[in-house]
Amino acid sequence: MMKILQPAGWARPRGYSNGVLVEGRQVYVAGMIGWDADCRFQTDELVGQVRQALQNIVAVLTEAGAKPEHIVRMTWYLTDKREYLAAGREIGAAFREIIGSFNAAMTAVQVSALIEDRAKVEIEVTAVIPNTSSN
Repeated sequence: MMKILQPAGWARPRGYSNGVLVEGRQVYVAGMIGWDADCRFQTDELVGQVRQALQNIVAVLTEAGAKPEHIVRMTWYLTDKREYLAAGREIGAAFREIIGSFNAAMTAVQVSALIEDRAKVEIEVTAVIPNTSSN
């Protein structure tokens, strides 16, 4: 069960939530970058790296028995905010295709570099698998 935290009188944010309240088992996914399972980059293009990073996140969530809809928090580290903003529509389309609807709390920050030189984005995730009732 997830409750979106939307203080009275606040404008609804676009593409994320101000906060979420959840109960269940927690899954912490390390920062995922845009390389494949063999640690190889298939592209140096931001949207392609975002797509791969999101696919990597889904793979880790699946290993825990979680689904994309269980994501409650995402932190995006980007090497170029202007490139990210310019690619917003394409990134949004990739996000909807791989993750689906978006209600998680999100933070995005620009960093001067990531540990892997070719990486343009790193995304870390917290997910909560809801408790099942035994009714």
